[in-house]
Amino acid sequence: MIKGLIDWIDERIPMTATYNRHVGQYATPTNFNFWYFFGSLAMLVLVNQLLTGIWLTMNYIPSAEGAFASVEYIMRDVEYGWLLRYMHSTGASAFFVVIYLHMFRGLIYGSYQKPRELLWLFGMLIFLVLMAEAFMGYLLPWGQMSYWGAQVIISLFGAIPIIGDDLTLWIRGDYVISGATLNRFFALHVIALPLVLVVLVFLHLVALHEVGSNNPDGIEIKKNKDENGWPLDAVPFHPYYTVKDIMGVAGFLIFFCYVLFFIPEGGGYFLEGPNFEAANPMKTPEHIAPVWYFTPFYAILRAIPDKLLGVVAMGLSIAVLFVLPWLDRCKVKSVRYRSLTHKLNIGQFAVSFIVLGYLGAVPATPELTIAARVFTVTYFAFFLLLWIYSKNEQTKQVPARLTH
Repeated sequence: MIKGLIDWIDERIPMTATYNRHVGQYATPTNFNFWYFFGSLAMLVLVNQLLTGIWLTMNYIPSAEGAFASVEYIMRDVEYGWLLRYMHSTGASAFFVVIYLHMFRGLIYGSYQKPRELLWLFGMLIFLVLMAEAFMGYLLPWGQMSYWGAQVIISLFGAIPIIGDDLTLWIRGDYVISGATLNRFFALHVIALPLVLVVLVFLHLVALHEVGSNNPDGIEIKKNKDENGWPLDAVPFHPYYTVKDIMGVAGFLIFFCYVLFFIPEGGGYFLEGPNFEAANPMKTPEHIAPVWYFTPFYAILRAIPDKLLGVVAMGLSIAVLFVLPWLDRCKVKSVRYRSLTHKLNIGQFAVSFIVLGYLGAVPATPELTIAARVFTVTYFAFFLLLWIYSKNEQTKQVPARLTH
């Protein structure tokens, strides 16, 4: 009966063929390591955000008068509402932790190089939409930091010549941040951006399975096949990597649940103290800063005295990641076989990003502003240096087959 049902479905939609292509018979390199957990973990956190978000909207009121009170109602009176709210807020930070590590893995193993340029571009679009999604959601609790953080970020669009004021007014939907702003941010956060995000994730996976997964050696496994056309250095994704990913999920959930039940505010980095006070347009928080996952780009913005140039630099710090496949002109993908110069360049880039994240989270002082300018230069220097040395880089011999 089960086989008959499956055959009946397959005659009308290629369910089995799709499963085999993308899971059961998807050829996966045999030498995946720790860094390859984060793609599947990103899918897990995405599902968490979608499901908890749906449940939260059932009791949330998207109005300036009712938003903060509805969040308090969810936390105090809704059955397990506190758990759903913390799963969503902690999940947002977990999403960015996983995404940043996933992007770093692509960086060190050259997963953006040919033939995976489009895969990288889809990934960067996901990152961009995710940032917009997080920013829209940040306003919804209608706390002090939500209100004033949105005020600062939206005002940046006013620095754009000619259209800046009109663009700012269009984004807010009012002359000040009000219920109209909250309402449109709610619609974008709950409906529009999640739809775009799901479509981009689907395209990202389709592009991945078309060109095949990269690996720590940066070798194309399709070059070495047996008499049946199966890559010699590959195993089916299921059951080998479904089991591996389940172990990764178990390890991730241990850390996630520890934060969820013991430090859901993340020491003020996931949920800031001022955000437990209702939004007050007449009272400015002592220190306004975005959530930690925006702080590296916020530090770049603050490092430049001119507002317009700061906005341009912040935009370029994200836009330059889109052209990374064309800045790296080396034929070797993996950092394992790249030069010492490249390894040091990646190292300083990672340090620059982390330090900028710290500098963007603390109040600005003259000394820290100078430090932010230095690390802004080193951040952009990574891309310039990569373009200069990568063309004639002295690399190690890449093996013909995968190493373990």
